[in-house]
Amino acid sequence: MELRLLATFEKVADVLSFTRAAADLGYAQSSVTGQIRSLESSLGVELFERLGSRIRLTEAGERLLPYARRMAELAEEARTAVASAGDPSGTIAVGTMESLTSYRLPPLLEYFHHRYPGVRLTLRPTLGDETRQALRQGTYDVGFLMEPDTEHEGLESEVLAPEPLVLVAGPGHPLAGRTALTPADVAGAQLVGTEPGCPYRDLFEAELREWAPPFMEFGTIEATKRGVAAGLGVALLPRVAVAEELASGTLVPLPWEAPFTLFTQLAWRRGKRLPAHVRLFVEQARRLVSEQRG
Repeated sequence: MELRLLATFEKVADVLSFTRAAADLGYAQSSVTGQIRSLESSLGVELFERLGSRIRLTEAGERLLPYARRMAELAEEARTAVASAGDPSGTIAVGTMESLTSYRLPPLLEYFHHRYPGVRLTLRPTLGDETRQALRQGTYDVGFLMEPDTEHEGLESEVLAPEPLVLVAGPGHPLAGRTALTPADVAGAQLVGTEPGCPYRDLFEAELREWAPPFMEFGTIEATKRGVAAGLGVALLPRVAVAEELASGTLVPLPWEAPFTLFTQLAWRRGKRLPAHVRLFVEQARRLVSEQRG
């Protein structure tokens, strides 16, 4: 079995599409089909069932997939070990979200840029479910999550830090002078938020569902902060994302505490053998986020 054929098989198995696999790998679709047929011929089994325009793994394909992944990972580990006589090198595809990219990751990115120039970090902006799916499929090497749950099917994860949230408003907002707020008080204000799918936005909305308040969606955290500072409403955001505005008085905290806790986590596919440069990334992410908390 050639590694090239196994790599193509793994990609087709992940995306369940010959067309998409060909696009991702930079091959013609006929090349991908031919490689799969060659692998099936060498093994004497069918690896995919063709169901019209769709495909799915056969039982033999399901059994082969974990071996194909392990062999691909070992091959990458071998290449890295041979190529890096001293300094680590390689590419790391990282799934992340805006609040972490902007406010947690800059020290980590700067550290790798200066200390390990042979390691190329590729940041992929995605949220929760999409990040988890990409990790399970092997599209991402590691992914940052900000979730209340710390166990994820098919993934290994490490909690880096609890992520405190704070309800903020502009200093001139009517709620800014209050000493206590009820959920009804909060729901009665104009709520400003990022897009649906953002974990703290979704949990905040669910908490206030009884009052069904409308959200004014600004898309990004920076736009949300500007809207709130201009007096357009209140927003629940990670404290790390509004630390500068709270310190300067551009935004003020409101006396309402979210009844849920989010944790910043780093995750990767369960059973995946992390190459040395990826292990280094995990170790440094753990260290630098810990230092930020301190």
